[in-house]
Amino acid sequence: MKLSLGISPCPNDTFIFDAMLHGKVDTEGLKFEYQLEDIETLNKMAMTGDLDLTKVSYGALARVLVHYKVLDAGGALGVGVGPLLVSSKASDIAALDPNLSTIVLPGAYTTAHLLFHLSHPGFKKKIFMPFHHIEQAVLNGEADAGVIIHENRFTYAERGLQKIEDLGDSWEAKTGFPIPLGGILAKRHFDIELLKKINRVIKSSIEHAFAHRAQLPSFVVDHAQSMNTDVMNQHIDLYVNEYSLGLGSKGRAAVWKLLELASALHPVPQNSNFEVFVD
Repeated sequence: MKLSLGISPCPNDTFIFDAMLHGKVDTEGLKFEYQLEDIETLNKMAMTGDLDLTKVSYGALARVLVHYKVLDAGGALGVGVGPLLVSSKASDIAALDPNLSTIVLPGAYTTAHLLFHLSHPGFKKKIFMPFHHIEQAVLNGEADAGVIIHENRFTYAERGLQKIEDLGDSWEAKTGFPIPLGGILAKRHFDIELLKKINRVIKSSIEHAFAHRAQLPSFVVDHAQSMNTDVMNQHIDLYVNEYSLGLGSKGRAAVWKLLELASALHPVPQNSNFEVFVD
C-alpha cells in the first residue's frame, strides 16, 4: 500500500523518518511518497486533507481533526523546547508596545503563534513568514521582535539577537505538561489495523535512528539548511525524545490542554467533536 507523507526538512523529522523512507526497517508492506514542506505549509495542506500522513503544528490540530487522527509516535513534545521571542534591540517584553510593535511569527496556525498569544494576547501587529526568514527579518528592522523555532534557537545569539522570553516557560509553569509542538497525523478514515501498523513503522524508524545515533544519516544532512553538525545534533537531541516514541498519558494530556486553549486564538469549528487519538 502506498501512502503520501508530509514532513518538514528539519533534522528532527528527517532523523525520525529516514529509516522507514529508505528501506532501513521493515515497513510491513507500506510504501511512502514523501514531500518536504515548511510547517505552516503542512498545516494549511492538512486543513484540506491533502496527504495521507502529515506533520502538523499542534496549534492547528482543532482545524484538521475533520480529516485526521493523532498517531502515538513521531511527534515533538518536551520540556525546555519552547519557541523563543527574540529581538535585536529590546531585552524585555516591557520594551515592546502591544499597539505599535510588530512581531514576526512562523505561521498563523503554528504552536509558536498560539503560545505567544496565550502569553501576550494584546499584541496587534503581526506578520507571518517561513521560520528560516525570521531572524533576518528582525535584523533588517522589518519587525521589532520575532518568535523563532527549530534550529534558530541555537543560532540567534551569534547573529546578534537577544532572547526576551522562552514562550514555553509560562506553559510549563501553568500546566505542568510538556510543550506539544507538533504531531504526526493519519487520515481518520483508515481502519484501525492500518493506523496501528503505521504507528509501529514510525516507532521502528525512530528506534533504528537512535540505535545508529553515532552518525547522522545523509537524509538529515542534505536537508539541514546549511547547519553545522553540532547544531543538527543539538536539534535532534532537543526535539526527538521519549515523547517521539510514544505520547503516553502525559503527552496526550498536554495535547488535550493545548486543544482546550487553542480556541483563544482560533475558534474551534462547529460540529468538531472528533476522536483525537488513535487507540
